[in-house]
Amino acid sequence: MSKEPESKEKRIGVYICRCGSNIADYVDVEKVCTEIKNEKNVRLSRVMMFACADSSQKDIIADIRNEPLDAIVVASCSPKLHLHTFRAVAERGGLNPFNYVQVNIREQSSWAHSDHPDQATEKALDLIKAGIARVSLSEPLNPITIPAENSVLILGAGVAGMRSAIELADLGSQVYLVDREFFVGGRVAQWGKMATTDQTGEELVKSLYQQIRNRRNIKVYTGAHVISSKGSIGNFDVQIKVIPRYVEPPCDPEGFSKAMEACPVTVDDEFNFGLTKRKAIFHNFRSEFPAFPVIDMAVCTRCGICARYCQGINLDQKEEIVQIHAGTIFLATGFNPYEPRKGEFGYGQLPNVISLQQLKRLLELTTGEFRFRDKKIGSVAFIYCVGSRQMDGDNKYCSRYCCTSAIHAALQLRQEFHVSNIYHLNKGIRTYGKQEILYEQSSRAGDIYLQFIEDEPPVVEANGEKARLTINDILSDKHEISLLADLVVLVTGMVPRENNDLNRILKVPIGKDKFYNEIHPKLRPVETVIDGLVISGCCQGPRNIHESVGSALAEVAKVYNVINKGEIQLEPTLAVVDPAVCEWCGKCAEACPFDAIEKVQAEKGWVAQVIEGNCKGCGMCTPVCPTNAIDIKGYSNREIRSMIVAMSA
Repeated sequence: MSKEPESKEKRIGVYICRCGSNIADYVDVEKVCTEIKNEKNVRLSRVMMFACADSSQKDIIADIRNEPLDAIVVASCSPKLHLHTFRAVAERGGLNPFNYVQVNIREQSSWAHSDHPDQATEKALDLIKAGIARVSLSEPLNPITIPAENSVLILGAGVAGMRSAIELADLGSQVYLVDREFFVGGRVAQWGKMATTDQTGEELVKSLYQQIRNRRNIKVYTGAHVISSKGSIGNFDVQIKVIPRYVEPPCDPEGFSKAMEACPVTVDDEFNFGLTKRKAIFHNFRSEFPAFPVIDMAVCTRCGICARYCQGINLDQKEEIVQIHAGTIFLATGFNPYEPRKGEFGYGQLPNVISLQQLKRLLELTTGEFRFRDKKIGSVAFIYCVGSRQMDGDNKYCSRYCCTSAIHAALQLRQEFHVSNIYHLNKGIRTYGKQEILYEQSSRAGDIYLQFIEDEPPVVEANGEKARLTINDILSDKHEISLLADLVVLVTGMVPRENNDLNRILKVPIGKDKFYNEIHPKLRPVETVIDGLVISGCCQGPRNIHESVGSALAEVAKVYNVINKGEIQLEPTLAVVDPAVCEWCGKCAEACPFDAIEKVQAEKGWVAQVIEGNCKGCGMCTPVCPTNAIDIKGYSNREIRSMIVAMSA
């Protein structure tokens, strides 16, 4: 980098927070305050009970104005909690908010060294000295303003995606709703009566889809997926590929029925989880919207027989590439039900072992007597937590909805189909909130609940036409109990969808559970580390419909106040390139995880340039630059070196 400028001495105020007793119990804050007063450039040092309290904020503002102060250091808790709080305090006092530094002496000193208070105090002193050194060299920074498009691309047309689209459209945004399936509704379209409301999935999806059709500023693309994306918050340019349905309007219903009947290709129907078959040309269910047929070209042989019966069939339709310009991208791609492994509790080996999702479809397909494989079902055993709470497996999380869904299905079996013997083999029932009412109804109706532990799961074996289940029931002091059931239902949890191409294109952050990862579950619950890319619904983690809609509405509220203004303010703590020193080698671009560096022509030749809308100021680029041509505003090499020197003095 070019020669570093001489720094002007500043008048610095230091505020040390007791945080009640969280810090003061282990850090000698009075001693720290006394020693810090002697540091160069420090004009005052104060101890506060709660620095974030309104009264404390007013005291800091008064000091900034009366001393006057050029910069402040607050030694308290994590900046994740109150960075913006104290930036606002600095601004109200008349300081540039980036002439403030927060030092974490709670998590990094008090809590980390609670067994050694002397060391906690010593470390707090060092951290505060480093903060003073850094703020002594800080420069006023101003937020960067970029234009923002008041439009949103929503990926996933399930309940969360559709509800987001409706709300944003009503607020005046242009909405592009994209789903890779040919029908909207996601998993909800597959369910019949739903727990706690008894509303059907068909009714819910139909209502939302009708509302979408009534809004001109919502454009729906089905059978579509993202193939490229560039840009940043406010200005994303996304390409989607739209697969044709190969059926054009008008489509005569009678002709379509004959075409479907004549189609020679038969495959497992994934809508019914393989319980039934469908043709290559299909539209089988009332809950599938748009209510228009489609030809599955993955299995179609292009024999042309269907075209003899239906004039709307056009096998020559072409794929379409659509360009979408959006201010933000919503991810609401949903989940997949866990698919049990072959042999897991007899699944795939015993003919009368099915998954919960198959049972839910079976309930919708059944009229009259409840039968499976032409056999009347008089007893059903549910095995819980299949694909969830696996301490030795990949899915250690609780899927939250499965207990409620299974008990609701059991009540349907008893009330609508008069199945009298129902057993629930579980690791602990989790019907939280008002869903507990269903558990009570099930218990009062005579359902039997048996509980096992992770290390001793039930054993499922064939016993003639029935299945024998053996469990060491911990509710009866591990008494071994055997029971016979006509049907065994594996209560399966949620797993994330496989969106490998989408994840690669958008660089979506993924957590340990393989679901999309938010910045903070409480403070920033729908935001990701990529500005303008937000998440909601079950792509973020297991949740029920109410919770999915809640996160969708939070998503809408978060981004609308940003994109509707026509411009966006970004953090100014970004990478900056000195073109006089840069000798373009491309290493910084290779290291950048956000595609925030581009190669541009300058007077001296090719140099690196930072795309401000993409840059997050992460610093990945700075250590790989062989000429030290790139630095981070607010976290410059000069500031970081001063902190190291202060801590080692």
